[in-house]
Amino acid sequence: MSADVAALRSLLPPETIARRQTRPQAEERRWSRAALSGRLTELSVWGGGAALTLAVELVLSAQREGEPSAWITSAAETFYPPDAARNGVDLEALLVVRCPDARAMGAAADKLARSGAFGLIIIDLGEGDLAVPVQSRLVNLAQKHDCAVVCLTKKTTEMPSLGSLVALRAQATYHPLPDGRFVCGVHALKDKQRGPGWSEEVVRHGPPGLC
Repeated sequence: MSADVAALRSLLPPETIARRQTRPQAEERRWSRAALSGRLTELSVWGGGAALTLAVELVLSAQREGEPSAWITSAAETFYPPDAARNGVDLEALLVVRCPDARAMGAAADKLARSGAFGLIIIDLGEGDLAVPVQSRLVNLAQKHDCAVVCLTKKTTEMPSLGSLVALRAQATYHPLPDGRFVCGVHALKDKQRGPGWSEEVVRHGPPGLC
């Protein structure tokens, strides 16, 4: 084991790593860590979408499998741990990395994926981009280590995706309910495995920072 891999694994509690070796049966939903494993996914949002809420759903999905997760973000974006914890996320099994720009975020994702310690890596790119060579390495590492790599971007449905290496391109939506909750939806614009057009929804309360 390299020094870098050992250092990354040391950031997570030993019981978290052990859970990955004996994880329970994966979920069958299309928007779940297991369904996205081994692929590069792009979840886009424009205006009042629910990309962060849907990303938290993936973290919860990963943790139900016993899979550690990493969330890579920039100083310009917001990740508020109390909101995640309030929605059931085990913060001890979630590594949060803040980077100065998209290039550094790609490098961080590469190192985390290469460690093999994470079942889910979320990259909150915003309006940033990932170079094609970085995407290619992430796809190979995702397949090698049974990892789902999910990029969050700010785009309309008409804007192009990050590139042809994206296996699933989805758009996040939401609309309020009379009781104060929100219906948060994910709609597949492109899916190399199952075909486009499918949708899934979850109903959640909307604390500041998640919607």
